[in-house]
Amino acid sequence: MNTKQMRKKLSALLLVLALSLSLSVPALAAEETKDLKTAAQEASAAAMTYGGATQISWALWQNGEIAVSGSQANTPAEGQPQQPAGGDIYGIGSVSKIYTTTAVMQLAEAGKLDLDQPVVKYLPEFKMADPRYKDITVRMLLNHSSGLMGSSMGSGLLFDDASSFATDQLLERLASQRLKADPGAYSVYCNDGFTLAQLVVEAVTDTNFQDRLHSHIFDPAGLKKTYFPDELLTGGAKSDIARIYQAGGTRPLPLDCLGVVGTGGIYATAEDLAAFGGALTKETLLKKDSLKAMAAPEYAKGIWPERGPDALSFGLGWDSVDWFPFSQSGISALVKGGDTQYYHAGLVILPEHGMAAAVLSSGGVSTYNEMAASQMLIAALREKGVNVDESPIVLPEAKPAAMPKELTELSGYYGSLYVYKVDITESGKLTMHYLNMPQVPDSVFTYYSDGSFRDENNVSALRLVKEDNGQTYLHQQAFTSLPSLGGLPSSNYAAMKLPEHTISSELQQHWEKLMSKTAVLPMNERYSAQTYLSLGAIFAAEAALEGKAEFAPGYVGALQIVDKDHARYVPQVPGNAGRDGYDLEFRRDEQGNLWLHQSNSMLSMDMSTIPTLAAGEDNRAVCTIQPDGYACWYHIDGTAAGKKLTVQLPENAGFWLYDSKGTVTASSVLWNDSFAELPEDGLIVFAGDPGAEFRLTFQ
Repeated sequence: MNTKQMRKKLSALLLVLALSLSLSVPALAAEETKDLKTAAQEASAAAMTYGGATQISWALWQNGEIAVSGSQANTPAEGQPQQPAGGDIYGIGSVSKIYTTTAVMQLAEAGKLDLDQPVVKYLPEFKMADPRYKDITVRMLLNHSSGLMGSSMGSGLLFDDASSFATDQLLERLASQRLKADPGAYSVYCNDGFTLAQLVVEAVTDTNFQDRLHSHIFDPAGLKKTYFPDELLTGGAKSDIARIYQAGGTRPLPLDCLGVVGTGGIYATAEDLAAFGGALTKETLLKKDSLKAMAAPEYAKGIWPERGPDALSFGLGWDSVDWFPFSQSGISALVKGGDTQYYHAGLVILPEHGMAAAVLSSGGVSTYNEMAASQMLIAALREKGVNVDESPIVLPEAKPAAMPKELTELSGYYGSLYVYKVDITESGKLTMHYLNMPQVPDSVFTYYSDGSFRDENNVSALRLVKEDNGQTYLHQQAFTSLPSLGGLPSSNYAAMKLPEHTISSELQQHWEKLMSKTAVLPMNERYSAQTYLSLGAIFAAEAALEGKAEFAPGYVGALQIVDKDHARYVPQVPGNAGRDGYDLEFRRDEQGNLWLHQSNSMLSMDMSTIPTLAAGEDNRAVCTIQPDGYACWYHIDGTAAGKKLTVQLPENAGFWLYDSKGTVTASSVLWNDSFAELPEDGLIVFAGDPGAEFRLTFQ
């Protein structure tokens, strides 16, 4: 769902340049033919192991029923405690987007909506600061080409909280935003587009989105164990949820809830998810022409790499409509993955064969789950006498060659999720230096006769491509093989050459100091937000980078410096590398506090200015959330450290306590704590609805 999750996903699959293009990729070993049940078990076990999942479940649907299903829990390493797995209901994350797409396509079939009409026709209250928003069509929401920045999902990833705040606030958040590209220019993964699509469905039908999905999708498809967050929290199915854990933790976390249900908030069993996929293939939910339209190569309408297959090739809703290895055998395979912070899902359907497979996990990586689902389908096809060509994709034959001197002019800084310094010498060497990943050594590539630069093992290739929009892109191509899961090709634009931007050395140093030294705390996140649990990892990453991060001239990360307070997102990269952009603004209030405003409505404050937690003369204190609703943060110094704190909680509120390393040691949200010992040099935050009053007692 978010940038952090996608980085994890890509790095795990060796698709991030920092990891993939300098590594040797083994060839797939020949494996003995397996029956469907064995293939399902072994592929799911591999996906669980590679992704470090706690539990995994799978199901394959064919001939109108579930043909095989199962579940298994990970066996801990010797000396490690077992993490109880729980039930068979998982969050399916962004696979929810296919349900939203189906709802939109049903309205198109009924003549109540035209995919190529502007969104404002159906949602007139949708407005943006950028006048180009009027050109965004419903189709662009579904094929990720709207030009929206990406994700305005603050207070959207929650624990044990079915609040729809993030959905309810989307139009207000978008109203102050600009677009990062012309609508339709290229497809780049965008969560906000599907929350907008959810609002379009509600506007056209004058029906609550959840009610609409129940009546027009869940019930017709015969889904028995598919839910929304509020249904799990208030119904009896909560005990059937697969448990989730913090990395390395043994205490189960509360329910992983997403407040953007049309984007990623649906829960299901593997059997129900496979049955939903099967219903799509059998015209239970949509006519054949509608599913065919969803499977069209929408990605090809805008900027997109021409060379080789990739794990992404957007249709309407689908992540891939040219999924390997089925595409090599002329078989249409439609794929959607989903990642929340804690759940991961993969759905693969074969429309022409009436098959669907789903793999869900607690922990793990969605793309491993997709690959496991593919192995199940390959085994099922084999039993029907249909063989799938799984031959690995190799780079074309070429040899080291003399490089045209003009390619040296393409040296420079390239940006997306990461920023790279690319140096090309006349001798035909391309060196990749990773500015915001100092732990990664430089990678060196050699020029070849086909115009590519290849690694020393001749398995990964880079190209510099000038696109129709005048921008130069860093294209990467490789193939990854994973035993028991098959292969995964990559052919995508990893970054765009950042335009040269000259500013004064004083302004550059000002921003580098801001970004290198400023640790910020979230101020407008809901009390139940998962952001609070993630802070420890963020603090650790910032500490590792302190003094080591480098910056391109005129930039901080991939943001172009405008003045001393503003920086602007500039990459226009299709696929995933250019997702979730935002502009930055720093402000100081009357008290001198430094605030960081992101254009996606995230608001943070410099932690160096927060007050110290102190008790009154009677060892009591009161913390009240002000009308602005901002969280109240306090530093714990030596006078409070070691004291025992009792918190009397108001409704719709919570607190989080951190030690000096940023680890959560107590939380009313996670563990219903109301009592804690205060750690030296720790932090505590109180958050809740405006007016919420926390009564504190110190001992």
